[in-house]
Parts: sequence; structure tokens; C-alpha cells
Amino acid sequence: MHLVPITDLDAPGLSDYSRLTDVALRKVLEPKGGLYIAESPKVIARALAAGHQPRSVLIQEQWLETVAPLLADWPGVPVFVGQPDVLEKLTGYNLHRGALAAMHRPSLAPVEELIRDARRIVILEDIVDHTNVGAIFRSVAGLGADAVLITPRCADPLYRRSVRVSMGTVLQVPWTRLPEWSTAAPVLHQLGFHLAALALAADAVPLDRFAADPHPRVALVLGAEGDGLSAQALAAADSVVTIPMLHGVDSLNVASASAVALWALRTGHPSPSAPPPNG
Repeated sequence: MHLVPITDLDAPGLSDYSRLTDVALRKVLEPKGGLYIAESPKVIARALAAGHQPRSVLIQEQWLETVAPLLADWPGVPVFVGQPDVLEKLTGYNLHRGALAAMHRPSLAPVEELIRDARRIVILEDIVDHTNVGAIFRSVAGLGADAVLITPRCADPLYRRSVRVSMGTVLQVPWTRLPEWSTAAPVLHQLGFHLAALALAADAVPLDRFAADPHPRVALVLGAEGDGLSAQALAAADSVVTIPMLHGVDSLNVASASAVALWALRTGHPSPSAPPPNG
């Protein structure tokens, strides 16, 4: 392992980790620089298992024993080591998870290639909250959808907060970006997907009724909280689906709604906790 003690916060290679709390700066630098930040040994392990290439690692000395085995196949990758107060000064926050890795971004697959064999997919339209994006990916991984497609203005799934909230599942779930709806909708329909927009509408189909007779291939379309789905997304949808609510509540947080809808549409994915049949 190529250990590099931190003696100068302006040393080459450390700029990937500076000012991590500045959201606007990271949104500019990460995609254009071809990098994302993996936070914690668990997430770094998932990134490496997914075949992603590390550029460097930033770590507290007490975490070296945990992280060293993960980097056995990457002996030339610099591992910057420093005390907690030094790393906090560099990154702008307390690095309590012990380690960060600057990872090279993999190329995104074409939509048609990614979902060719999929049965259940999720489409995120213009969801700008990184926490919601990460939580939805975790639901997708845990409840059995096959892929996620995101619109051009949707938040970056590989932004540090998204990766952390997803518990690293954004590194396991296949995903790519969609073009605008005028191009995307014909492609999805040609591939046989029934677009189910999760939204409030007078003619919306209750989720339990929609799930009782599921289409062979379903694309669940989720929109940003507040604005909801765009007119273009609703026009492209084959069905508008709603989650029946009680006590005057009209909707759930979008991440919670994704989990409810994916659970209802879990056809073909038996529950891991289902009891064995009697007899």
C-alpha cells in the first residue's frame, strides 16, 4: 500500500477532498472531472467490487488495517494518511467514518442496453434532493427492481450524500440517464414498458388495484416533491397510479412512496422473510 502522510494540505492529489461541504462546487467538479467520492470502508468495498477504479484514498491512521485488504489489487494508489483534526480541516467536516476514496466514474450504458432484460424499472424525473435519490436506490436494491433511469436534470446518484444514504447500493443497481421525454418515451414503449406515473389525479388507479394485475414490464415514474411529475411525463404515462391514503394525508415522501410501490409490484420476487408453506 502506497502510504502518503499528509504534511501539506495543498499537496497534489488532496484537492479531490477539499471543501466537500460546498455542494455547488462538488456538482461542478465531480461530473466534469470524472470522479465521485466513496465514503466509509463499506462503500469503498462496494465500489471496488463493482469494478470502479480508485484514484486515491484519504484515511485516518486507525482505519488502515480495515482498508488495507480492500486495496490489495491497487498497490500504486496513493493512500493519504492524517490525524482526524487534519482531515477535518481539509474536508470541512468530521471524517467519522474513517475513510474516503476518490473513484473514477464508470461510463454510463445506453438505455436500451441497460434495460433490455428488465421487468421492473424506476424512473426518477428531476428529483434534486440527493438524500431522496440515495434512499430510492436503497429501496430499488432491497425490493427487487432491475434498474433506475434518471432524467437529465435529476440529482447525481454518485454525489457523496446519495452514495452514503443508499448504503452504497447506487454502486450495485444498474442505472443510466434518459434523454428528454420526447425521445425517451418512444424508446421505453418500443421495449414494451408500461409507464406507471405515481401521482395525484382524479382518474388515478389505486396502487393495490394496479398491482393486482401487473403488466409484464413496468416503469415506475417518480417526480420531485412539491412540483411532482411534469406535464411531459404525465403525457407519456400509460397509467397514473396513486397510493391510497388516510386521515387527510394526500401523499408520502417520494422515497417512502417508492418503497411502498416497489413492495406492491414485487411480483416474481418472493419475500425473503416469507414463512414456508404449511404441510
